[in-house]
Amino acid sequence: MLGEIRKKYPRNIKKYCEPFVGGGAVLLDILGNFTLDEVMVNDINSDLINTYNQVKNNVEELVLILSEMQRAFCESNTEERKKIYLNKRARYNALKVKNSENCCMEKAALFIFLNKTCFNGLYRVNRNGLFNVPMGSYKNPSICDADNLHKISKLLHNVKINCGNYTECLDFIDEETFVYIDPPYRPLSVTSSFTSYNENDFNDEEQIALVKFIDEITSKKAKVIASNSDPKNTNEDDDFFDNLYSSYTINRVTAKRMINSKGNSRGCINELLICNY
Repeated sequence: MLGEIRKKYPRNIKKYCEPFVGGGAVLLDILGNFTLDEVMVNDINSDLINTYNQVKNNVEELVLILSEMQRAFCESNTEERKKIYLNKRARYNALKVKNSENCCMEKAALFIFLNKTCFNGLYRVNRNGLFNVPMGSYKNPSICDADNLHKISKLLHNVKINCGNYTECLDFIDEETFVYIDPPYRPLSVTSSFTSYNENDFNDEEQIALVKFIDEITSKKAKVIASNSDPKNTNEDDDFFDNLYSSYTINRVTAKRMINSKGNSRGCINELLICNY
């Protein structure tokens, strides 16, 4: 989606906010191409935000830990890799339960390790908030991309990184701010909702509440782009988002889904880009 989103960037961006930062593709693109005065990113996933903070503030130590993880994993056979993966996943979940600030670096390293070695790079947790994705099948996964981590660390230098509900960005946003909103997508079907980003579902009521947030920051004259799934991919009569965002510009753009439980379902479908300008 990045190419389509990029076409809609305001001409000059000085202040940027991303209330659901996730993987940060748009964030990093903007940081690399604009000179910004203020940037704030947020996400409800505390382990993700911890990882961003460790990349920002302690990248050298992180690279050392990840490089050793990569060496041990890539030098092992398939059975040994399974044992390593399951041990790392169990340790990560134990740290999630413990929630100790003394383990922030280890947790960040495990977060990246699991992202690079799990099935499809998927982040999914069960109702107890425990990571439950099985190991993927990769010949030589890039667990430690040191050059990339160093570049991202520099880009994040002046970025305010917050963990919490997206509404905590409200006070930061003003008429000078460009806001990209990438919430958990509305599932296209019951079976497509197999991914849970955290232990709390982002259901239709949450989607409706999000529109009220967008209305509020629109009233502040912020420029906003929001993305979501297009229900019409599976049901032409589903006007949920068309009705919800009737006062905004709705663009249907073609995007390739990179994550799906079935390989043949990772094809091109329409997604929504919603703009208030």
